[in-house]
Amino acid sequence: MPTPQLIDPFRRKVSYLRVSVTDRCDFRCYYCMAEEMTFLPKKELLTLEELDRMCSTFIDMGVTKLRITGGEPLVRKGIMTFFQSMSRHLKSDALKELTLTTNGSQLSRFAEPLAQCGVKRVNVSLDTLQPAKFAKITKRGDFGKVMAGLAAADKAGLKVKINAVALKGVNDDELHPMVEWCGQRGYDLTWIEVMPMGDMGEVDRLSQYWPLSDVKKQLAARWTLEDIPLNTGGPATYKRVKETGGRVGFITPLTHNFCESCNRVRLTCTGQLYMCLGQEDVADLRAAMRNHEGNEALIAEIKAAIARKPKGHDFDYSRRVIEGEMSRHMNHTGG
Repeated sequence: MPTPQLIDPFRRKVSYLRVSVTDRCDFRCYYCMAEEMTFLPKKELLTLEELDRMCSTFIDMGVTKLRITGGEPLVRKGIMTFFQSMSRHLKSDALKELTLTTNGSQLSRFAEPLAQCGVKRVNVSLDTLQPAKFAKITKRGDFGKVMAGLAAADKAGLKVKINAVALKGVNDDELHPMVEWCGQRGYDLTWIEVMPMGDMGEVDRLSQYWPLSDVKKQLAARWTLEDIPLNTGGPATYKRVKETGGRVGFITPLTHNFCESCNRVRLTCTGQLYMCLGQEDVADLRAAMRNHEGNEALIAEIKAAIARKPKGHDFDYSRRVIEGEMSRHMNHTGG
């Protein structure tokens, strides 16, 4: 095993890398992307070979969990060659987990190949079980394709976790049906507070905001929520739902941030490293890699970036105004 080299100023070991492989997506979820997006020129994106080199360097420096994100990662042309390449790190045991977050639209095609590459579980973003509402939220999504994708994931033996963004006035009437539906299928369910990222035009972030403290209260009124000692390496805290046997998680960057145990950094599809989702500080790893044949400059740039990882983010809705809003959209940084 590589010796951990990525220790931030607060003695947190960075062992989790989230990598966006594309800013493109076949959905336009209105809390994530604007209707008319300007996507990056392909020449600015890291090639699949560069992504391999970048991720392999992080793994050599002690990263043991790799999550592939987007945009929608499975719309990246040739993406399976990257997963196949990364599987060698699973076989060597340097990498403990290779996984991805997806909207599910392409899982019918890719669930089985992903499983063959050593992917054990996937996170599927799904905010509603109502097809009409799904079409309104995603603008371009096909609910039937996502359901078929989930069936393919089940068949391939992939463990599924459903990620649902809590949206007041949108899916707050589906809290209990989502818990029941996921419990019946053996899916974990994680609720996520909407985060202030990107200009959404006329969309009012504050009107969307549904604090998970309220979600927990509503759940506790119907279900028996049991504490469990589960740590998936991410920001979610989990409860077991006694009646279904399933687990429900909560990601609360606003009502209760998760920064004290943060072990994550995020790499964009252009090779920019964000040490915090809620801060603008960024390191240009693409330049360090493209301008040098060896990895010495890249390693030095990574170490310098980790050395300035902040203690936490500045997201805040508590004063009924949006504080700490990020100008970039979620599809740029990756979920």
